[in-house]
Amino acid sequence: MDIKETVIRLSELKGTSGNELSAAQEIHGIFSKYCDRYEIIGTDNYVEYFGEHDENKKLLVLDAHIDEVGMIVTYITDEGFVKVSNLGGIDRRLLPAQPVIIHGKKDIKGVICSVPPHLTSGGTEVLAWDDVSIDTGMTKDELEKYISLGDSVTYDVKCRELIGNRLTGASLDDRCGIASILLALDKLKGKKLKYNVAVVLATQEELGERGAKICAYAVNPDIAIAVDVSFAHAIGEDERKCGKLGKGAMIGISPSLSREISENLKYTAEKNNIPYQIEVMEGLTSTNADRYSVSRNGVKTCTVSIPLRNMHTPVEVIDLKDIELTAELLADFIKED
Repeated sequence: MDIKETVIRLSELKGTSGNELSAAQEIHGIFSKYCDRYEIIGTDNYVEYFGEHDENKKLLVLDAHIDEVGMIVTYITDEGFVKVSNLGGIDRRLLPAQPVIIHGKKDIKGVICSVPPHLTSGGTEVLAWDDVSIDTGMTKDELEKYISLGDSVTYDVKCRELIGNRLTGASLDDRCGIASILLALDKLKGKKLKYNVAVVLATQEELGERGAKICAYAVNPDIAIAVDVSFAHAIGEDERKCGKLGKGAMIGISPSLSREISENLKYTAEKNNIPYQIEVMEGLTSTNADRYSVSRNGVKTCTVSIPLRNMHTPVEVIDLKDIELTAELLADFIKED
C-alpha cells in the first residue's frame, strides 16, 4: 500500500458532518479490498468485517470517523452573499479570505469576505458567525438555482507535501486514522488473529459522536479502539499537553478508558519495539471512545491517536511515520503471537 497516496486521496474527499455519504461510499470501496462483509447502520455508518468469524473469539472494533468540520448554508442575502454557520469546531479566527466550496446541486466556489485593513479602525476582531459571508460572484437569483439552505460548505484546499514525511491539508482529522486502519489490515492479511475484527467508519463525530453511539449499540463489541487524532506540539503550546510529530501513536490513559487495554497496547508496543507516546486525559476523551465505553453494559475501550498540528483548520499537519507506527501497533495488538 502506498500510504502517502492513500492519505492524500482520503483527505481530499468531501464529507462534512451529516453529509458523509459520498465520502463513505468511496472509503467503503477501498475497504472492500480487505473486508468481504459489511453492513450500513443508521445514517451512512459503514461497518466493515475483516477475516473469518470465530465464535470463540472476542469482537474488537477499530473505529475512525469519516466526517470533517465545515459549514452549513443558513441564508442568501439580496446582494448575493451566502451566510453560513458552523458544523463542528471551526476556528473563526482563520475564516476571512479563505477559499471554500458550497456543495449544492453543483459545486460552487467562493471566498469568505475579508474587510481590508484600510477600512477598519485598526483593530481586527474575530468574526461572529452572523458576520461570516461567502462571495461567489453570483446574484441571489443565480445562486438559488444551484444551492439551498442546509447545503454544506468545505474549505477549497488540496493535500500538499511538506519536507520529509509530512503532509498538510484539511480533513486529516480523521482521514489519517482511516488510513492507519487500512494499513493495519494490509499488514494482517493472511495472519492468525486474536480477535474477530470489525472496522466502524462512523459519521457525525464532530457533532457529538452520534454515529459511534449508534454503532456501539448495534455492533456490541467486547473491545473498542478509537483511532483518531490528537494535538501535536507546535510553537507556543504546552509540551506537557501535546504529542510530538514523528514519535509514534499516542496511547490514551484516562479514568473513562480501560486501563487494561491501555496497558496491553503499551506492552505490545514495547515488546515489538514500536515507538509510542502517552496521552493523559483527566476525564472524557472527546472522541468516539466516549460512546463505546458506556454502551450497553460497557465496552473495554481505549484511544490510539495520531499527532496532528493545526486541528480543525485547512492546514492540518501530520507525519506519515506516525500513521505507519499506528498501523504497526494495531496490527501487532490484533495478530496472534
